[in-house]
Amino acid sequence: MSQSPSLRFNPASWTRPFHIDDVFGYRPTHFEVELGSGMGRFLVNHARKHPDTAFLGIERMLIRVRKTSRRAQRHNLTNVRLLYVEACYAVNYLIPDASVKTYYLFFPDPWPKNKHRWRRLFDTGFLTALNRTLIPSGRLYVATDHLDYFDIIAKILRHDDRFKEIEPFEPGEDEKSDFERLFLSQNKPIGRCGFQRHECPGAPPDRHGLSDAPAPLCRGETD
Repeated sequence: MSQSPSLRFNPASWTRPFHIDDVFGYRPTHFEVELGSGMGRFLVNHARKHPDTAFLGIERMLIRVRKTSRRAQRHNLTNVRLLYVEACYAVNYLIPDASVKTYYLFFPDPWPKNKHRWRRLFDTGFLTALNRTLIPSGRLYVATDHLDYFDIIAKILRHDDRFKEIEPFEPGEDEKSDFERLFLSQNKPIGRCGFQRHECPGAPPDRHGLSDAPAPLCRGETD
C-alpha cells in the first residue's frame, strides 16, 4: 500500500520569501499561519472547519511535523501545509509581504531563566516582521500559561502603534492543543490576547519603558 505524499513544504529558496501559489498549488483567498504547530491538533481541526482558508503550520521539531502531516492526511485536508523551520526565521525571511490574514501563536517557550531570556521570540524586531507579513487589519492571537511572559508580550504589543488590541481568540474544545489541555487539567490559568495590524501602520515604536523586554532577533522557539 503506497503512502500519501507528505504535506511538508520545502521552499525553493531559504533566503527569500516563497510564493503562496507554490505552497498550495493555487492562490488561496485567505492565508493563515500557526507558529509552533506542535502535534497539529489545533491546525488540523481548525482547518477542517475553514476549508476555504489555506493554513501553514510552522514547527521546529520534525517528529511533530510528521505527526501533523499524518493527522491532516487522515482527514483528506488539501488546505494544510507544513514548514519545518524556526518560527522567527520563517516570519523574517520566508513569509511574503502583506500575505497573512491571521497568525496563531500558542504557548511559545517562555525561557524563564534570566540567562535564557535572550532566546524569547517577542521583541520589536519580531513585531516588525509580523507587521510586514500581515495584511492590513491582519490579526495575531497569542496564548500562554506563563503569565509573567504574557505580561511582557502584551506590554510590547500595547506600546507598538502598528497594532491595536482586539478580543482574544478562544479555541474550541476539539482545537485545544495538547499543551493547553495539559495546563487546563492542572488548573493553570491561560493568558490570551489578540492584536490587529493597523491599516496604515506607523513607524516602529519608541522602546522607552520596555527595558525588560527581550532583545535579540530570531532566538525564540515555541513549545
